[in-house]
Amino acid sequence: MQIMIKDVPKEDRPRERAIRLGTNHLTNQEILAILLGSGTKIESVMMLANRVLMHFEGLKLLHDATLEELTAIKGIGHAKGVQILAAIELGKRMSQYKPDDKYVIRSPDDGANYVMEEMRLLKQEHFVVLFLDTKNHVIHRQTIFVGSLNASIVHPREVYREAVKRSAASIIVCHNHPSGVRLQGA
Repeated sequence: MQIMIKDVPKEDRPRERAIRLGTNHLTNQEILAILLGSGTKIESVMMLANRVLMHFEGLKLLHDATLEELTAIKGIGHAKGVQILAAIELGKRMSQYKPDDKYVIRSPDDGANYVMEEMRLLKQEHFVVLFLDTKNHVIHRQTIFVGSLNASIVHPREVYREAVKRSAASIIVCHNHPSGVRLQGA
């Protein structure tokens, strides 16, 4: 026998638990169920959310899900798929949000922390430059080149053109290693 959401006591439903306890007390399944809003005629929203999570190995692969992958799951149409993708995108933007206060680079770790959240999940090498003013505030961040899985070839003129254009006092260049392999001296 399928347990439908209407069969669950009201105080145990995801939305009500979120109101009572806060969203930080919900499971991934409950949060996804809230986003989905409803299940199907034969499956509760909690069961549908569980199938979506199982399909994507929890949150591991959901981060990079496409609309086509989502709609291939029975019970997920375009509307629900777009809702999930919009929530994922909002999460990405929130994790990358930088306050209006100028970020100050005082050490190599500060520079790495500034770009790490965005760059750590990229599937290709990206060559990123941070342009700094005289007080080491980041005045601009730009991806100069996107390479392949394990190579990124950049000409210095591309970097310095932007530095001059922005009147940067100094620059920091960064690139990722999506293959996970670091070369000596890199």
